[in-house]
Amino acid sequence: MAKLELTVSDGEDGVRLDKAVVALAKGASRARVKKAIEAGSVRVNGRIVPKGGVVKTGDIITIDEAVARPSDAPCEAEPDAPLCIRFESSEVLVVDKPAHQPTAPLREGEVGTLASALLGHFPELRGVGYSAREPGIVHRLDTGTSGLVIVARNAGAFEKLRHALKNGQIHKEYLLLCRSADLPDNGSIEYPIANHPKDKRRVYPCVHPRDVIRYAPRPAITRYCIQARVGNWALVRAEAPQAIRHQLRAHFAAIEHPLAGDVLYGGEEVAGLDRHALHAGRVAFDGSGDHELVEMLRFDVSSPLPDDMSRHVQIDSLSSA
Repeated sequence: MAKLELTVSDGEDGVRLDKAVVALAKGASRARVKKAIEAGSVRVNGRIVPKGGVVKTGDIITIDEAVARPSDAPCEAEPDAPLCIRFESSEVLVVDKPAHQPTAPLREGEVGTLASALLGHFPELRGVGYSAREPGIVHRLDTGTSGLVIVARNAGAFEKLRHALKNGQIHKEYLLLCRSADLPDNGSIEYPIANHPKDKRRVYPCVHPRDVIRYAPRPAITRYCIQARVGNWALVRAEAPQAIRHQLRAHFAAIEHPLAGDVLYGGEEVAGLDRHALHAGRVAFDGSGDHELVEMLRFDVSSPLPDDMSRHVQIDSLSSA
């Protein structure tokens, strides 16, 4: 297999190896690069660098061309795909993703995703966003998570919303189901989160201080309050402005209240619920901090609790508003 050599510049001095490769090989998939590093197939000055290793100016990184090659195939457009639009302006869309629908494709030619439906209904989204596979999409939801996704309709709106999301200016609320017993009426979960050391499907909440030292996790804060207790179940409203991958699922599992149906994190199987019980119920942005934002970029949108969750707390029409 052909090899590619990348020379580390001053801009990547002291940067972690995977980040340096992504910066130098424009368009490379970080996930593929990390996998290659873990397999020992990425070398720095001819040597294998351990996971988490950094590079310095002048280092020569050797990597397979196939790994470094951009994998961002354009998303397929599906004009006839259903799309639930909760809010629409000239600058932004807020759409409601059903459970089991992927936010974006993982493979070339994949259809049935939210991204495909968006591009089919709004072809002008092509070229907007993080990548061609995520047309205008500002943030993702897990495939099993239902609820609201923010979509920018042009490059200017995307940059402003991306910046707002990064800085915690977009308000995001979730509704979830977990066991009620011994769960306080409200609380805060502040365990930092790392990639799981043994299972790539999961993340790892670092409960013990030694894990913080060992795994270099990212900070994560989840605040919650109970909306209703019905039988054995609690309907919980949670906030996580800068939610990282699986944050709510991992946090509630860490306090021994995994989400209903979330077998990956130790939750129990529940009749009539074929996914983890998590719904993105509200997103809001008031434009604070940027006086140039036009009125059409502001939104406050709610989505009702889906039937597969509401039936377990005997509430037919509860939203997060």
